[in-house]
Amino acid sequence: MLQAALPCFFLLLFTLCFAAPCPAGGGRKPVLQKIDSLIASGGYLVGAAGSPLAAKNAHTPFVPASTLKIVTALGSLQMLGADFRFSTEFYQDGRDLYLKGYGDPLLTSEEIAVILQTLRQQGVDTIDNIFLDAGAFALEQQADGRSDSLNPYDAANSALAANFNTINFSKAPDGTISSAEAQTPTLPIMRRLGKNLPAGTHRINLTNDRQDILIHTGELFRGLQQRLGIRGRGVIAEKTVPRGASLVLTHRSSQPLEQVIAGMLRYSSNFIANQLFLTCGARQQGYPATWQKGREVFRSFLASLGLGDEQLFMVEGSGLSRRNLASPAALLRILQSFRPHALLLPMDKGRLIKSGTLAGVYCYAGYFSGGENRIPFVVMLNQPKNQRDQIVKLLEKLAVNP
Repeated sequence: MLQAALPCFFLLLFTLCFAAPCPAGGGRKPVLQKIDSLIASGGYLVGAAGSPLAAKNAHTPFVPASTLKIVTALGSLQMLGADFRFSTEFYQDGRDLYLKGYGDPLLTSEEIAVILQTLRQQGVDTIDNIFLDAGAFALEQQADGRSDSLNPYDAANSALAANFNTINFSKAPDGTISSAEAQTPTLPIMRRLGKNLPAGTHRINLTNDRQDILIHTGELFRGLQQRLGIRGRGVIAEKTVPRGASLVLTHRSSQPLEQVIAGMLRYSSNFIANQLFLTCGARQQGYPATWQKGREVFRSFLASLGLGDEQLFMVEGSGLSRRNLASPAALLRILQSFRPHALLLPMDKGRLIKSGTLAGVYCYAGYFSGGENRIPFVVMLNQPKNQRDQIVKLLEKLAVNP
């Protein structure tokens, strides 16, 4: 009778052993192995720094590309304050108008129209010569990693620049050039720079030519001045504000810093990121702004978070430079401090996320949604093949459904 019962006993034991759920964490190993198979050179980190849910090469520095903009955002919020607004000063000397910029990245056509209306309300009914003072930035060179292409992401930085230092125009088959934006008049610089471009719509930056940058800003003021019916004519030129000129308006940007940062992160604007980087340096160490001042104040800021150069090293604020380096652990530390501002990040597939992309650099940093919690994660690949989307999906599976 005992012999008859033994086969049933072993059958029951077999069923219990192999049909029971895996022990906690038992399903993690194949997922982690799959993730590791996708990484030739890179690392990742998910969860709290002290007790990560998953990690690989967490303390190895990699090129972060545009994920560095989260560092720039956090540093700017702490150094400048969430309610900080950029300012631009306007001086009058007779019927001449002087514009003195302090790096406002959102000096757009719409903003300039508001400025001109305010000037008119304050009694400025004629503007003859327009002089531009960009002395608040003293840049020995443009951002490291920036090329001389006409792409908007290569727009040069300046203390005084309009429309993100880009122009947007359409060229007809017969060669006629007109503004591609209703809010922006057709400007002489559009005709000049569009002369050798093919028919179509073009948004191009103003490269390194300091004069083009300032002349564009002056022409935009002149065009909107004429559109608003404010009298006057004269030259447009670079000139320092003279001692005898009268300050007639200090214009504060319509958008506070938090909104500026949200736009920077959403559109991954290199121009805005480095306007912030330079402004932080100048506000902490005095004008004029320089790259070195920006580096020094961000180094001090990172040190206050316990992050040294060997963990996170910034050359500029946009992520364009391949000399920027950050470890997954350093970026996770930034994300932990950035948590109160997490909603400034773009939302994609239920994740609050910032990407970073250069040739051979594919990174993500942000937060998975874990109910009421936000679980920080960093993926950094410095390799030819872009596998970051597959890795993020697998890490999210581990983090949200452990």
